[in-house]
Amino acid sequence: MAGKKFDLIIKGARVIDPSLGFTSDAYVLIKDGVIAGVEKESAETARLVKSADKDQVIDARGKLVTPGLIDVHVHLREPGREDEETIESGCRAAAAGGFTSVCCMPNTAPRIDNQETVKFVQDRAKNADARVYVVGAITKNIDGKELSEIGDLVKMGAIAITDDGHYVQNPDIMRRALEYSKMFNIPVCQHAEDQYLAGGGVMNESFESTRLGLKGSPAVAEEIAVLRDIALCRITKARLHIQHVSTRRAVDAIRQAKKEGINVTTEACPHHFVLTDEEIGKEFNTNLKVNPPLRSRDDRDAVIEGLVDGTIDCIASDHAPHSEEEKDCEFDQAPSGMIGLETTLGLVKTYLIDKGYLDWADAIRKMTANPARIFGLSGGSLAKGMPADIAIIDPEKRWTVRADRFQSRSRNSPFVGWKLSGQVHMTILGGRVVFRQ
Repeated sequence: MAGKKFDLIIKGARVIDPSLGFTSDAYVLIKDGVIAGVEKESAETARLVKSADKDQVIDARGKLVTPGLIDVHVHLREPGREDEETIESGCRAAAAGGFTSVCCMPNTAPRIDNQETVKFVQDRAKNADARVYVVGAITKNIDGKELSEIGDLVKMGAIAITDDGHYVQNPDIMRRALEYSKMFNIPVCQHAEDQYLAGGGVMNESFESTRLGLKGSPAVAEEIAVLRDIALCRITKARLHIQHVSTRRAVDAIRQAKKEGINVTTEACPHHFVLTDEEIGKEFNTNLKVNPPLRSRDDRDAVIEGLVDGTIDCIASDHAPHSEEEKDCEFDQAPSGMIGLETTLGLVKTYLIDKGYLDWADAIRKMTANPARIFGLSGGSLAKGMPADIAIIDPEKRWTVRADRFQSRSRNSPFVGWKLSGQVHMTILGGRVVFRQ
């Protein structure tokens, strides 16, 4: 290190990098937008700090430094619903939540099912506060009838395919999607919900739905969809990623598939390991309407168990902005979805780490190294030469979720007013500070 000059030095923090198996007090050195090294405190690092300009040194004592967080399930709404979110505003929200990379879903208007729409998103994201990776549509117009030109999507830069928000109901089309995906070594991500069984349900089918007089969507709709796609994954030997798993039997099926060596991965969302369908009857808050719906306590506990034992690989927000006007209606008429980029880390800290289910390294692995590995992303590690995408976290900071502090254009969060622990202090993208608290 002698004689070297660095653009940025982060000192005094506890560095957690699951990709390197590294947890220690250390200095992070940044040069030309990439990681130049992670060094334990020494006389040499002290000299480096002393010789650096004041604005080149970030004092992170008492903080955690991790690779920039990665969210593999985000709706940016552009093109088509820029009133709800834009790529620019969504990336600001990502940075405020410690996320430096997001994977955007294709159910926009028009759909991201061709090269032109992929390029549009990429162009709009060039100067944003997070890296945007495009997930293309499995089928044209996400109507489940005809495969998109998957090769063209990948050639333009799509890193996966999904019809998120819609289940690929036709098993032959899903099989062919898996077979095509093998040619390009990308995962097929599935919104697992048999549409015939779900039958237009607006919440989980349970005692609560009966009590409230709302049409229910049964857990078996997810279970059957997961089992079918695992069977297709078994025969095609492709890569299957189950989105927002929410039921006990779906988690059990994925656990068994992994034991068999089937190439299936999955993600869970904070609302599915924090909330249950019992919350809905308290005030009929339409921000609690999501798809898949909030489930029973037993299902919630199963999701937590899956996170603990490694069955569930990733934590993703399913950030789904909706305007206040759309959500201001009867519960059964409201669109499904809640925003989540800016609350995910606090919910993970408060409801998983503070309760002893996961430690910091486990949680960060599911939000950095695992997503990067599954989706082949350039990030998730502080190894030398990697992009200097970094989250600095104040692990014990207590804060209250406030709608007027959201960077997102939308405010549809059921967690407004909640008191959480653990907050992003600073987010660095490619060596550039894009957010500070």
